[in-house]
Amino acid sequence: MSTSHINVSELTRLLGSWVRVDKPLSGALADALVELIDSALLPPGSRLPAQREVAKALGTARGTVVAAYETLETLGFLSARRGSGTWVRARSAHPKSHASGRLFSFTSAAAQIVDLSSGALPASSVVSKSVLALTQADLEPYLHTDGYFPAGLPVLRRQIATTFSREGVETLPDHILVTTGAQQATWLTASSYSGPGDIVLVEEPGYRGSLEAFAAAGAIVQGIRMDAGGIDVEHVRRAAIRGASLLYCQTGIHNPTGRSMDPTARRQLADVINHHGLLTVEDTCSRDLVFTGDSPSPILSGLVNPDLLITIGSASKLFWGGLRVGWIIASKPNIFRLVQRKRTLDLATSSLDQILTSHSLESIEDARVERRVSLTRSLAETETVVRDVFPDWSWERPVGGAGIWVETGMDSVNLAETGKRIGVLLAAGTTFSSYDGLRTHLRLPIWHESDLLGDGLVALKGALDQRVSRDVSRHGF
Repeated sequence: MSTSHINVSELTRLLGSWVRVDKPLSGALADALVELIDSALLPPGSRLPAQREVAKALGTARGTVVAAYETLETLGFLSARRGSGTWVRARSAHPKSHASGRLFSFTSAAAQIVDLSSGALPASSVVSKSVLALTQADLEPYLHTDGYFPAGLPVLRRQIATTFSREGVETLPDHILVTTGAQQATWLTASSYSGPGDIVLVEEPGYRGSLEAFAAAGAIVQGIRMDAGGIDVEHVRRAAIRGASLLYCQTGIHNPTGRSMDPTARRQLADVINHHGLLTVEDTCSRDLVFTGDSPSPILSGLVNPDLLITIGSASKLFWGGLRVGWIIASKPNIFRLVQRKRTLDLATSSLDQILTSHSLESIEDARVERRVSLTRSLAETETVVRDVFPDWSWERPVGGAGIWVETGMDSVNLAETGKRIGVLLAAGTTFSSYDGLRTHLRLPIWHESDLLGDGLVALKGALDQRVSRDVSRHGF
């Protein structure tokens, strides 16, 4: 039996908004756990967190969690041994269960959800213009084909190569693979270049999508602290000497901190990569989201041996997440390997999305200016709102990106769980950590209207104050 351990922050994230108005808390929690087990999000053999730990994170009495666990043990979903813990039983041991419908019905959810958990941005006006500018001539060359271009449409690969080359990063179309979003690009690289036992270095904090992708590949994900706006170069050097297989980093605009690596440190990192032959995947998805200057943030391209570098980019941040288009820039042998891998997933990325992205890239400067103006304004408004509601929270002002990385001085997993109860979704720091750390941090998006952000944070503060009042009343202090 597998003995993988589900930590409490992961469990609360998977549970989502589990509280229901038509059931007692223990019953609602039991239903939510059954759905996670039935959908294999809690796989057989997984060890669940201790009852006391779950109760603290969920903000409930320990008896609520005890009752839910005992119910599922009686029904055959869980197995418990005193002093050893609680595990999910094999599926063959489960009764035929009926899902409560929590994942498919939101009738008991808060009427107004304030989603502060995502940094995804609304569409740029450039996308609207690209849609209106589409003509029959844009589509005609592809309508007489089967529509499958595994490496991407030639017109888009040329446009990406032209864009990078114009910015001083010499790029050829056949060194580019178009993917169905940057997350697919990350998954492709993780599954193609890492596996069980491989040590993968990531920033701490790091992009949560990459943490999930490398963990799914079975790699040993090692978080390395940040220094000088990026990953600590000396720690990377030591890890490379010890046999690290791959580095995944963001030296341009880092997600979630919004920082950028110092130019000297970036060159030093490139020297370490080249000297030790360390395969490096650089995520550049946020590099266009800078608050000052006309150019995107510098990256490793041009400093690192091309055979050692895989660069991931995306149309989502600058243009729109609805354009499911990302890309990988790498040496021809690496592109060939990744294309073969992608064929097994989806054959090819949507041709229409690629055509729209190609059109949008023609107006990339307009999109950058638009994002810079809107995000700079939103950053100032967000900082004002957060200081007004939570004056004790602190952060380092970002130089780019779509969020702020906030030190709350509180348990952010508990904060996120409190938020769920009132319809305010938050991204706890643990989801950006390779070892379930950063427990007092939150990543807050900056693009929301200040009134919406303020309403969400005020509601959160009210819920926290109520919890403190209940604790004082219960314990008499």
